[in-house]
Amino acid sequence: MSDESFRDSIGTISDEGKRQWVYPKKPSGVFWKYRKWVSYFLLIILFASPFIKINGNQFLLFNVLDRKFNIFGFPFWPQDFYLVVISMIIGVVFITLFTVAFGRIFCGWICPQTIFMEMVYRRIEFAIEGDRNKQMKLNRMPWNKEKILKKGSKWTIFYLIAFLIANVFLAYLIGSDDLLLYIQEGPQAHMATFVPLVLFSLAFFFIFSWFREQVCVIACPYGRLQGVLLDNKSIVVAYDHKRGEKENGRKKFRKNEDREALGYGDCIDCMQCVHVCPTGIDIRNGTQLECVNCTACIDECDTIMEKINLPKGLIRYASEDNITKKAKFKYTPRLKAYTAVLTVLVVILISLLFMRSNVEADVRRLPGNLYQTTEEGLYRNVYSYKVVNKTTEPIDSLNFKLLSHKGTIKVVTGDYFNVEKADLADGTLLIDIAPSEIEQELTTLKIGVYKGDELIEQTKTNFMGPRSFY
Repeated sequence: MSDESFRDSIGTISDEGKRQWVYPKKPSGVFWKYRKWVSYFLLIILFASPFIKINGNQFLLFNVLDRKFNIFGFPFWPQDFYLVVISMIIGVVFITLFTVAFGRIFCGWICPQTIFMEMVYRRIEFAIEGDRNKQMKLNRMPWNKEKILKKGSKWTIFYLIAFLIANVFLAYLIGSDDLLLYIQEGPQAHMATFVPLVLFSLAFFFIFSWFREQVCVIACPYGRLQGVLLDNKSIVVAYDHKRGEKENGRKKFRKNEDREALGYGDCIDCMQCVHVCPTGIDIRNGTQLECVNCTACIDECDTIMEKINLPKGLIRYASEDNITKKAKFKYTPRLKAYTAVLTVLVVILISLLFMRSNVEADVRRLPGNLYQTTEEGLYRNVYSYKVVNKTTEPIDSLNFKLLSHKGTIKVVTGDYFNVEKADLADGTLLIDIAPSEIEQELTTLKIGVYKGDELIEQTKTNFMGPRSFY
């Protein structure tokens, strides 16, 4: 295509530089049906996950303030943060691999922004204000009774849904049990939480009632990654310009006209693919950063092709090489490289998950405390300890024993202590060691954590002796 001027600005900005409101036509078709089922499934997971319990643990929890995390019912702690980092890297590599192969399909089918906008808010808007033409007519109306009623009811429902979404997100952050308790006790008892919740829901309301597709076009960096990641072999939502244009380009449909003999393409320039697009672009201009691969234009074009007895697939999932050279999808060296990196990272993550201990202990000498000499002539250091129970069962009868030196360890609160499930126990302990065991000022001790007589974890700490050994 010789004219690339459309790339000089985004599709939702007019020639005067003002916001051009998008009024997408109500979509329908095979892909739309599949997208609805995928979206409903993901919405059920999103709303249900904070309230599902496995062995008493919330299915998904990301409590940053208390540093408690549950993933698929398994508790994770700050000590396991390296697993989260590896998981995030895997996610980035997977999205990169998927984008190289299939374009921005994630945005159209899985992204929460698209799902909420197209499957929740936009459908409410269609139900209240009607399809594209009725919405445009309503917005041109003066503020009469009909317009106030429709706009007011729409915005009210929009905010109520935004408030519901904000509460669900809060359940992910503080836990569903605490959320239900806050609701029972009322906003007055938890104003420090309620005020941010209202502000958060207002942000959601603003995004879905006004900012809308601008999130995908302006705010989201993923669209700009396409320019780096996509190539002629990537499968995207594409217009078959070879078939649509042919020798003489597009032409409006005329009944009983032999378009092929006249050299015109199958595109009848009906503009329905543009009208149904939620970001307001013309897919016939080629791949654009605004395109979220939602497939609405595919469904709409297939419907038009059916009506005029032409083959479907003028707009379809295809690569540029498939359109121009009829080349089939190939597993390129680039894809193989990304797959290899992804496989290595997944193997590392799985290995670390299997190696992850169920109990983690940390013993540290109290800062600023020197060694003491007991009545028996032993050297004594005072320590603080933390024992984290990462399992879904309580652990009882825990105690410490020295593994590397002869000496005694005494927990201040008693000989044994317990740790509740997905919890930690902390306290103070004393370590006494004979002078004959100490050969330098700082000695590294190896300490075992025992459940009864069973060794379940090991840790290390330093023991301070007299400076004369240094």
